[in-house]
Amino acid sequence: MKKTLFLSPPSFNGFDGGAGARYQAKREITSYWFPTWLAQPAALVPGSKLMDAPPHHQTMADVLAIANDYELFVLHTSTPSLENDVACAEAIKEKNPHAQVGLIGAHVAVLPGQTLKQAPVIDFVCRNEFDYTCLDVAKGLPLADVKGLSWRDAEARIHHNPERDLIHDWDAMPSVLPVYHRDLRIENYFIGYLQHPYVSFYTGRGCPAKCSFCLWPQTIGGHAYRTKSPAAVIREMEVGKELFGKTVREWMFDDDTFTIDKERAVEIAKGMKKLKLTWSCNARAHLDYATLKALRDNGLRLLLVGFESGNQQILNRIKKGLVLDTAREFMRNCRKLGIRVHGTFMIGLPIETQETIEETIRFAQEIDPFSIQVSIAAPYPGTELYRQATEQGWIDSNALISGNGLQVSTLRYDHLSSDEIEDAVERMYRRFYFRHKPILRFLREMATDRQMLVRRLREGGEFFDYLKERKQIVRTRQQLQQA
Repeated sequence: MKKTLFLSPPSFNGFDGGAGARYQAKREITSYWFPTWLAQPAALVPGSKLMDAPPHHQTMADVLAIANDYELFVLHTSTPSLENDVACAEAIKEKNPHAQVGLIGAHVAVLPGQTLKQAPVIDFVCRNEFDYTCLDVAKGLPLADVKGLSWRDAEARIHHNPERDLIHDWDAMPSVLPVYHRDLRIENYFIGYLQHPYVSFYTGRGCPAKCSFCLWPQTIGGHAYRTKSPAAVIREMEVGKELFGKTVREWMFDDDTFTIDKERAVEIAKGMKKLKLTWSCNARAHLDYATLKALRDNGLRLLLVGFESGNQQILNRIKKGLVLDTAREFMRNCRKLGIRVHGTFMIGLPIETQETIEETIRFAQEIDPFSIQVSIAAPYPGTELYRQATEQGWIDSNALISGNGLQVSTLRYDHLSSDEIEDAVERMYRRFYFRHKPILRFLREMATDRQMLVRRLREGGEFFDYLKERKQIVRTRQQLQQA
């Protein structure tokens, strides 16, 4: 077995490129998801180590200090961070010329040949679901024999091996929690709407929804939701409780749509209640009152829900499968039951206008989730949105992030510019949060929890800095255009 380092490379200060991040960028407040995509193959490879540099403020010097200790380096990359991650690979190879370096992630899964051509330093990339692909490479199998691999031979020729089947026996997959406990400081991971410290991980992969913008189902996980059994998940939670004791205040099931199988979700929830664990999960705004109550009664605290837009035509166009009145009823039920909701919205979806942006802002104010996240629609390679944007000429630039890591608009339409899309993000945040309801919610929260008081004061400062940075990005671009 090769001595293997699974690495999330050093990057921009505050850059969240971890597995659970649907959009790899620096966020409005300090936010880091756990590196589940790297932790899962790390759990399969004996003797390996996981290094998640950004949340631990580790630099290239820290990586190079241990570069000679490993034979195989597997780096997680993404479309926005690829250039940075290739530079990290080059530095590793310069320090350890005998090292074998490969990439995993959505970008290389759909553009393996292009990535290898652009980055001669990379020896291989893993396509699609790559956990066992990484294991086979770590075992030292000839690269030609490893399914799901694209690789470069000694003569610099690029080869694409046959595809690897998706994983269906998820009960056989080892837990990532011992890897977290061994290699990560969980106190370094923050998500604004989750209690701290929290832990996030997957109990399965794949999502049956067909949202045109969504990254993971269209690039790696597929549309079939393949899961661990409730019994296996509960055993895993028993391990987690034993490893972390009372340190973890909240457990986040980060499956794309954990609640799509309602009976399974309720059974797992009952196990969480027996273990006296507080938990949260991703959900669609379709859950009925009875299911919501069963989940609430068994420890559910918060749901992360993608509403995306307040315009029904946009929702239909992106195949969201959501009716606005259904979302309204869902929110009324959550409010009755005392379930917090963190709502996510997107500006710049096809084909956005100033009028539809206004509808989304008013809709968010109307349904009034506890907190929101406003993202810019991002056409990632491999998604239907990317195909549409390419065919229609909507792509204004290839940059998904700014020089300091903030998300920027790649899309523009005849009637809506990139600047207007980016400006609308700041406007929506201001108009949602600078109302008496959200302000009172946060004040009550801070008054009853000293840790939350300190945290919200810090996050408030970060949020205002974020708004200033975003406004500066738009101002700078406008000045360049005028020049």
